[in-house]
Amino acid sequence: MRPIIGISCQPALSAGSQRPIYGLGRSYVHAIELAGGIPLLIPPLGDDESLRAIAERLDGVLLSGGGDVDPALYGEPPIPQLGVVEPERDTMELALAQIAIEDEQPLLGICRGMQALNVARGGTLYQDIGAQQPEAIKHDYHSYEGPRDLRAHEITVAEGSPLAAIVGGSRYAVNSFHHQAVKEPGAGIKIIGWAEDGLAEAMMVEEHPFALAVQYHPEELVESDPAARALFEAFVRACAERMASRVGQL
Repeated sequence: MRPIIGISCQPALSAGSQRPIYGLGRSYVHAIELAGGIPLLIPPLGDDESLRAIAERLDGVLLSGGGDVDPALYGEPPIPQLGVVEPERDTMELALAQIAIEDEQPLLGICRGMQALNVARGGTLYQDIGAQQPEAIKHDYHSYEGPRDLRAHEITVAEGSPLAAIVGGSRYAVNSFHHQAVKEPGAGIKIIGWAEDGLAEAMMVEEHPFALAVQYHPEELVESDPAARALFEAFVRACAERMASRVGQL
């Protein structure tokens, strides 16, 4: 049996009809499948009971990338450089993060997913790196500036951390497509990876079996980067172990 992994989706518009839809980049689905998992797309749901029912049937959760997290959720007014916020998605992802932490469900956050996880734990964000950290290196590479697997800069990962053990080293090059970043870590959040400018690039939830998040996009690198592929394989393996333990309890 293969573990079922829920992936958060975002509101979008159909390219042809402009009808409202829910969407997700195919690379997330491909990365989960490649690592041996079964992806299940989760749209923003306003019904807590429905969301809990879905979460209880999952073996793991992936919080995907996307737009900005509403700064009202961490007690700040918006600045002019803030991008588009998605309140329905915020509500859904923060709830999924809390459920995963409470139930010790494997959790992987990517880009916005890292930011959402931090906010779910009471942390804060830089709403715009360029405006609030002007000395930082460039992080907001867009698709028109190069391929999605463009290695934009290097990151350093804490030696002895779960992420270092997974990727097999403490320094490697990553892609970069974000203009927000973790500022103050939330409760139980430990920063375990940094860009050259000191901004957070990876974190974990302490005292959790598997709750990791990265600011870059490993789903775009799985075909060419062993470290990215290893991260997804470790995540799916943790989900499979949880699935096996749940089956054994039946």
